[in-house]
Amino acid sequence: MAFDKVTEEESHYHHLEQMSISDILTGINKEDKTVPDAVEKVIPQIALLAAAVADKMLAGGRLFYIGAGTSGRLGVLDASEIPPTYGLAFDWVIGVIAGGETAIRQPVENAEDNAQQGWLDLLAYEVSDKDFVVGIAASGATPYVSGALAACRERGIPTGCIVCNPGSPVAAEADFPVEVIVGPEFVTGSTRMKSGTAQKLVLNMLSTTVMIRIGRVEDNKMVNMQLTNSKLVDRGTRMVMESTGLKDYERARELLLKSGSVKKAVEAAGD
Repeated sequence: MAFDKVTEEESHYHHLEQMSISDILTGINKEDKTVPDAVEKVIPQIALLAAAVADKMLAGGRLFYIGAGTSGRLGVLDASEIPPTYGLAFDWVIGVIAGGETAIRQPVENAEDNAQQGWLDLLAYEVSDKDFVVGIAASGATPYVSGALAACRERGIPTGCIVCNPGSPVAAEADFPVEVIVGPEFVTGSTRMKSGTAQKLVLNMLSTTVMIRIGRVEDNKMVNMQLTNSKLVDRGTRMVMESTGLKDYERARELLLKSGSVKKAVEAAGD
């Protein structure tokens, strides 16, 4: 499938090895500043994807991210932050990466080129049409991802994607494609840079919007966050005090720890 591989185009900057450190950093920063503008242009695409994912999750379905390399790691990262931030069980948002757990820290040779393995990896989680699968691939050409999305669509499993080239094979297999075109990288082809930043921004927007829509946020507070460290306990205590009008910090803290979440503590204070 022929398509425009913008992510592989030559950098606008040359002879990087001859540049001063200040010039290198300034150039990278200049390119990074263009990423939010590219994301802004596709907010309507992100909105369609977020609405579809929220509908599935409200009906009891799960959200899967699937990708390879940097894209896969970003999916795993976003998925791993949902339980502590929003109090969801760890198996509601799942990151699947080509090459498995090893690939989170080390490259796994040829893992992204296997067009069948992505679907097999999803099958390990008993994925079904109740769930939603989002493919993440900067190039939009990763066989591991496009193969997984194609298999999902054949079985009626709704799909989305986050890619950084227009008209890609991955986008062709997605019901709700998000195509963020950030242009050539500072270092030619180094898609962990602007493309990776764009994907991270979209993932933040997607998962945050979905969590708000399914009721995991009240006002602007993470009322279901897990109390896994002293910082979060302190934050939660102050949220309880603000929501209930309690002036006694220790009393609010005790109520929070006994209840297990801000939401439950506020409810208990009202009983």
